[in-house]
Amino acid sequence: MATAQDFLKDFPLLHMQMNGKPIAYLDNGATTQKPEQVIKALCGYYGGCNANPHRGAYALSMKATDIYESARARVAQFIHAPKAEDIIFTKNATESLNLVAYSYGMTNVQKGDEIVITVSEHHSNLVPWQHVAQVKGATLKYIYLEDDANLSEEDIETKITERTKIVAVTQVSNVLGLKNDVKKVVDKAHSVGAIAVVDGSQSVPHMKVDVQAIDADFFAFSGHKLLSPMGIGVLYGKYELLDAMPPFLMGGDMIDYVEEQHTDFAEVPSKFEAGTQNVGGAAGLTAAIDYLDGIGFDTIEAIEKDLVDYALPQLRELPFIELYGCDSKRDNKTGIITFNVKDVHPHDVATILDSYGVAVRAGHHCAQPLMQYLGQNATCRASFYFYNTREDADRWIAALKQVRKVLGYGA
Repeated sequence: MATAQDFLKDFPLLHMQMNGKPIAYLDNGATTQKPEQVIKALCGYYGGCNANPHRGAYALSMKATDIYESARARVAQFIHAPKAEDIIFTKNATESLNLVAYSYGMTNVQKGDEIVITVSEHHSNLVPWQHVAQVKGATLKYIYLEDDANLSEEDIETKITERTKIVAVTQVSNVLGLKNDVKKVVDKAHSVGAIAVVDGSQSVPHMKVDVQAIDADFFAFSGHKLLSPMGIGVLYGKYELLDAMPPFLMGGDMIDYVEEQHTDFAEVPSKFEAGTQNVGGAAGLTAAIDYLDGIGFDTIEAIEKDLVDYALPQLRELPFIELYGCDSKRDNKTGIITFNVKDVHPHDVATILDSYGVAVRAGHHCAQPLMQYLGQNATCRASFYFYNTREDADRWIAALKQVRKVLGYGA
């Protein structure tokens, strides 16, 4: 089976230095690095066929349109959507989830209804639902966690009720790194007549996703977390739901006909794609998907599992390391390891690791309710991808052993 070393050559940034040290880039949960194939696709679009799609009867515009619409079809194939028209391009998962909250939530949620989310949601799949609940007079309920940080089975069964209209759940927690059984949550939502919204930001880059098998009503993810340029995101929605929803943004390219006092909107998906879209990002997203398919998710998951299995035992031997989400009783751990160094603020940890060329995330990870639930203000997070090596893990752990010494604790 291929290893990380087989792919490193494709990532120019990973061959650079940071603070005079080789880079150990362990912040893939925030954004991933871009291979030459994606960079070439992006530059190729802007250097060879840049034009406004959908609006021109000339060759460059038609080529831009073809690139854009071909990307839509490629995404549909990638996540096993029934048809290309089910795919809406946005700028990121945050916009995708806001689109659902405003266009579906504000229209369909009424006073006295309930919205159910999990305490481990990223703010992008939490704050919009909090807002909908406040504006519409609905109740926002939370599914909490078991002792091993997995979703509470009891809460899934008891908090999703006949009054529930929307259930929102992340497929993989961006803090805990645990895969949730989203099919169970979706099935429970559907059993009471609710719709299910799945945040796939941390799953799509790392594992095979089939939105039809999950039966998600809506599914969102960001391109930049799976090798593509920033500024391109995806919302999958069941066509009948999208067709019934009002537009999220209004303006050019999302209309059929406009009169002084009335507008007829375009069909799905154009209805939700107002203005000039990110065709270059779509070209890069297509190249990223092709690249990932060339590797295969079996290989990606195997590399990440090897790194976690390699690093965790070493981390557990360090008495000053506190781990979160690393004691699941299920085989559902992904390549995210969240931790703290005792007596050291996470931002200080990240700054010291940076001086050794190691890049990790520090803060609340846009998941403050989860931080509060865990009794922490902030944590550090190392997140692996298929181009990370055991040497990256070694350098991270070696640098961790220096953190407390740098601050004068001695060990």
